[in-house]
Amino acid sequence: MTDLLIKLIPVFPLLAVLLNGLAGKRYSHEIAHRLAWGSVGLSFLCTLGVFVDVVQTGAAHEVVAYQWIFGGDLTINLAYLVDPLTCIMLLVVTGVGFLIHIYSVGYMHGEAGFTRFFTYMNLFMVSMLLLVMGNNYLVLFIGWEGVGLCSYLLIGYYYDKVSAAKAASKAFVVNRIGDAGFLLAIFLIFINFKTLDYTKVFAQVGQLSPDMATAIALCLLVGAVGKSAQLPLYTWLPDAMEGPTPVSALIHAATMVTAGVYMIVRNHAIFDLSPTAMTIVGVIGGLTALFAATIGLVQTDIKRVLAYSTVSQLGYMFLGCGIGAYTAAVFHLMTHAFFKALLFLSAGSVIHALSGEQDIRKMGGLSSKIPWTYRLFLIGTIAIAGIPPLAGFWSKDEILAHAFTHEHYLLYGMAAIGALLTSFYMFRLTYLTFYGTSRMDHHTAEHVHESPMVMVGPLMALGVLSVFGGLLGFPPEHGWLHGFLAPVAGAGAEHTASTGLVLTLMMVATGIALLGWGVAHYFYSVNLSAPDRLAAKFQVAYQTLLDKYYVDELYDRLFVEPTKKLGELLDWFDRTVIDGLVRGVAQMAEMGAAGSTWMEKYVVYSGLNVIGYGNHLIARQWRQLQSGMVHHYAAILVAGLFLLAVIIQLIMQL
Repeated sequence: MTDLLIKLIPVFPLLAVLLNGLAGKRYSHEIAHRLAWGSVGLSFLCTLGVFVDVVQTGAAHEVVAYQWIFGGDLTINLAYLVDPLTCIMLLVVTGVGFLIHIYSVGYMHGEAGFTRFFTYMNLFMVSMLLLVMGNNYLVLFIGWEGVGLCSYLLIGYYYDKVSAAKAASKAFVVNRIGDAGFLLAIFLIFINFKTLDYTKVFAQVGQLSPDMATAIALCLLVGAVGKSAQLPLYTWLPDAMEGPTPVSALIHAATMVTAGVYMIVRNHAIFDLSPTAMTIVGVIGGLTALFAATIGLVQTDIKRVLAYSTVSQLGYMFLGCGIGAYTAAVFHLMTHAFFKALLFLSAGSVIHALSGEQDIRKMGGLSSKIPWTYRLFLIGTIAIAGIPPLAGFWSKDEILAHAFTHEHYLLYGMAAIGALLTSFYMFRLTYLTFYGTSRMDHHTAEHVHESPMVMVGPLMALGVLSVFGGLLGFPPEHGWLHGFLAPVAGAGAEHTASTGLVLTLMMVATGIALLGWGVAHYFYSVNLSAPDRLAAKFQVAYQTLLDKYYVDELYDRLFVEPTKKLGELLDWFDRTVIDGLVRGVAQMAEMGAAGSTWMEKYVVYSGLNVIGYGNHLIARQWRQLQSGMVHHYAAILVAGLFLLAVIIQLIMQL
């Protein structure tokens, strides 16, 4: 029964993709959205059944859905591995995904591309489920590429908007950089182990030399950095806010961007063999957590503040992985999914109430006008700031404590400063949005309204999870979640710190969060002129943060513009040299034909006309395939190879 439930988890959203994608225009929007959220809800119910079985038996399930590739040393199945780590990821993906799908019904109401939106959302769910359920690297990579494709489609949902189209292209290109590293890691794994199955690879991992383990780990890290928006490949995530707010909540806060963290934890056996790779993971995480937090201090777009917050929080997860606190990293991944989805959806509720306004300088005084959104946004703010007893405190404090007790003092310092900045800019966002006097124009102020229950309901559920979700990891490093994940994520290096030190570190973390709240309260509630005076006094620093350290401009100058110029040069070469040669040959043939007698020309042309007329109708259809686009030819080639493989397999089975 459990094996059947595992197979059904990705099938339900796949059916919704096929129905809405192929026949969505033939029925109403109401049927389309019910198919979309209903399919994800069924996947969530199947996940609960599988989760209960894994908790009761403690056994991992490996299920083969389809015998896919076989020949020589290579045998790859479309198969699933469901263990404690998979269960946690599945609960996050399907549970939070279900709530976001429900919310989207209200948020996307009236959109012209309503059915298209839910088709993309369900396709993302299928891809993400393959990513976390696959029992081998190839299935993981298919899901990995699938979520990248869906990210492109959903960020560019408003394809007639130039900024959205550019943001989608940017996300796609930057992620391809990381994917190249991931592919190299897969090749190295197969060369060394002659298999791509997790269980077989991890059983033999001890045979790797330190240098090869480092090479594989660093290639995996490149893929993780791209997908999880870490330095230096983080720039795509803030621009991804051009997509609808539910997209930001589902893909760029709760699920897709955590794929890199999941991949590192899944491969911790390889990373553990390379202290060099572990150090690099931790340093990248610490630097990203601090770097993104400084940018979030001065941003004025409500979604961009949350976007840089996401980059920063992902840095904490990487830092946890880098110091061997894999369970703490997964713990923070889970709690972050709760409170960040809550914050993004609450921000969407604010934007919905203000008829599309996203500039926090044009808000204020909303706490009494949209009270439910305000209360739930405040819960998310307290959770992400790390104030006890909400969920974010337990997971973030565990990473900080692990860093300190294992003498990673520099990483602890970066994480602590990042935590202080996080608390400050999140309460700054809350004060500017919901407190003080209204800065809205008269027309907007007249039409402010609370969101419908179809949007507020999911916020309430996420609010409850943001308050109580941290109890799954209580007491720190010895909670239920730690015992559940230990067989997969490893127990980690147990610290020997005294209870007094642990309590002291918890008090320090709480004090850091409260200090950030206090400074924000002073600047944006007591002395309202202080921020402007401070910005004027440190104008260069303020402008640098506001312009995000000019990293995008630097990348444009170093990579984008030279690539464009190279493309223009190659285009000129293609049109002038390559096409010129082809046209030249044709002109030479015409010149040769010009010397023939009129009778010879008549016979040749008549014959060609007869043949041409006979093939005219067929040629008109087949010439559509000759688009001149290389990616079209590649798609046809891959489809043909896949069809050939299926036919060969059927013949062999007969």
